[in-house]
Amino acid sequence: MDPVSPLEQALHAARALVLADLVAGEVAEADVVSLVEDSVVQRRWWVEQWPDGAGYLAGLVAQDVQDALLDRYGRWPLCPVCVSGDPHALDVEPELGPDPHWVCHQAGVKVAAVGSLARATGGATSS
Repeated sequence: MDPVSPLEQALHAARALVLADLVAGEVAEADVVSLVEDSVVQRRWWVEQWPDGAGYLAGLVAQDVQDALLDRYGRWPLCPVCVSGDPHALDVEPELGPDPHWVCHQAGVKVAAVGSLARATGGATSS
């Protein structure tokens, strides 16, 4: 059996982190998980063209899924920090960089690392 390539490891890690956040938000239905898979397929090509971007995959997949969910269902993930005012989604920062976090621009705070929303929202965690 061949060892798993660094590219595949990075893709699997990005998939797992985004799925953990979807589970935390209790939105990991089959059609939503398909959005993650679609993003991973597209990002596979992207990182093959730019191998140095492998460390950016988690943030990019999170943004791809967030954009796809906005088009189909609405904002995700909703900010758990701002309890008053209109509900709003968190953003991924940096938009293109390592160590992506969900941030609330209205409150000006980092809420959680991508993959760790369960800690911030009290949502479900996978073990």
